[in-house]
Amino acid sequence: MRNGGATMPDNGHPPIWQKGRGTASNPAVRFESTAREAFDDGWGSLTEDMPPLRTTLTREAAKSALNYNDSPDLSFDRSLNPYRGCEHGCVYCFARPSHAYVGLSPGLDFETQLFFKPDMPELLARELAKPGYVPRVVTLGANTDPYQPIERTTQVTRRTLEVLERFRHPVSIVTKGAGVLRDLDILSRMAKLDLVRVCVSVTTLDAKLARAMEPRAASPARRIEAIRQLHAAGVPVAVLAAPMIPGINDSELERILEASAGAGAALAGYVLLRLPHELRQLFEEWLHQHYPDRAARVLALVRQTRGGKLYDADFERRQTGEGAYAEMLAQRFATAARRLGLERRAETMHHLATHHFNGRVDDAQLRLL
Repeated sequence: MRNGGATMPDNGHPPIWQKGRGTASNPAVRFESTAREAFDDGWGSLTEDMPPLRTTLTREAAKSALNYNDSPDLSFDRSLNPYRGCEHGCVYCFARPSHAYVGLSPGLDFETQLFFKPDMPELLARELAKPGYVPRVVTLGANTDPYQPIERTTQVTRRTLEVLERFRHPVSIVTKGAGVLRDLDILSRMAKLDLVRVCVSVTTLDAKLARAMEPRAASPARRIEAIRQLHAAGVPVAVLAAPMIPGINDSELERILEASAGAGAALAGYVLLRLPHELRQLFEEWLHQHYPDRAARVLALVRQTRGGKLYDADFERRQTGEGAYAEMLAQRFATAARRLGLERRAETMHHLATHHFNGRVDDAQLRLL
């Protein structure tokens, strides 16, 4: 049904939101041939409070560590993803639809039913040691966050970094988790050889908005502090103002860049909100729950940047959009980056090095991993 010009759940019942979760529903998996619809049995079963959902963690048997891509709008051709699903619960996460590939919903399942790859470090070591392997910068956390809360116990990310350091392989880390500071010892050593860069995602400086959008991620203040400490330890840091959501956090773009540059960020980037597949429904539900008065306006602005649709997957436009609003956002970003000296800092930042790579780590060293 429609409410204020935007789609509401078909069953007409408002979703039940749980504290600490980014979404309130489990939309059907797009690959399934059947769909389920909630039904009120007359006993208030759709409106009563539900018990808190528990996070489950399942071992995933991976065949390889490195994932390769040939996407023309990405700056890297390989990535490492220790986790499938993410407990941060960011409502806007473009990775949510990937949960459908394992038969789970991109909604609550994505943030509560997690998978981890405990043997990723060993697999990676074997791949890097193969004759003929050509090193290029690998992105750690291109899909889901390598420093989400479960990393504190599994330590897959840390052990993966230990392998990369041993092989002297360059890595670019993307995270919004302040847990990256735990690995400052490894990162600072790698930084001395130009082997690492950390990209910290800062979506907003408003703590209240952050709690609603990304309920289990580090607070904005902790992320800015992480930038500060990484910079102080000699680790090159970039800030990603991503995603920029029209009518929600887009007004903060300049302030995010200012705070990050002041903390030591030398590079900056931004990405416009992306709503592939099931993410459209999830984001609309979130808008109606948290910003019912502006939901229709926000969705209208999103459509302006996507050729009248809520999403356009074209490689040339999916990161930045099109139209007057998208062009204005790009101009604002460029102006702010120039004013803050981020362009000048970027020119002086060294490219990550590949010439230190050592693919001949002996068997005794590999057994230590």
